[in-house]
Amino acid sequence: MLCAKLAAEGARVFVGYRARSHRAEEVVSQIQAAGGIAQAVLLDVTEPDSITQAVGIWAEHGPNLRLVNNAGITHAARFGFDDPTAFADVMQVNLIGAASLLRACVRPMLQVGGGSVVNVGSIGGLRAMPGSAAYSASKGGLIALTRTVSAELMPKGIRVNAVIPGVLDLGMANRMAPQLRDAWLAHLPAGRTGSGEEVAEAVSWLLSEAASYVVGHALVVDGGLSL
Repeated sequence: MLCAKLAAEGARVFVGYRARSHRAEEVVSQIQAAGGIAQAVLLDVTEPDSITQAVGIWAEHGPNLRLVNNAGITHAARFGFDDPTAFADVMQVNLIGAASLLRACVRPMLQVGGGSVVNVGSIGGLRAMPGSAAYSASKGGLIALTRTVSAELMPKGIRVNAVIPGVLDLGMANRMAPQLRDAWLAHLPAGRTGSGEEVAEAVSWLLSEAASYVVGHALVVDGGLSL
């Protein structure tokens, strides 16, 4: 949804995928069928060589460079009873991987005089999510990273913000256990799940010049769940 929206707005879209994905190819095909420009690019944020190759392809098509940093995995288990290796894997992708990709993208952005970044966080980074300590810790760290890095990079023309989705009708949130999903929905002031389109609107705005004075902000799109 986000990729299609950005392409419709005139962006050349690069869809990163960790393993050969029919979904990535489907997104690219849909964009191209609608007259947009898109390309699927192999990208594993835990592998430095993969990051270097993907960023090299992306950077060739500046100067208007924008990044949506949204790689993420989760692991459901009570802390203390979970697998330490799984905990580390979540941190490696969601926080260290996100920071590694951002670091690599900063260099070409500096070369063209600026850019815009949106890190995709989670409501789990703002409030307790029992059974998801690794995920919550990684997303809380991503919010802190967003704020600090934005203060460092904004003087150089690079804006860094974050979007914080709540319970959505797609993606990870749509795959959570039904009882957990129902428990979260019971406390939603909006009374419903959010849509991919609503989050895409927020990300698109944060990336755009319309948000040129928004720096280091974590924009919550959660139907009031964090209240």
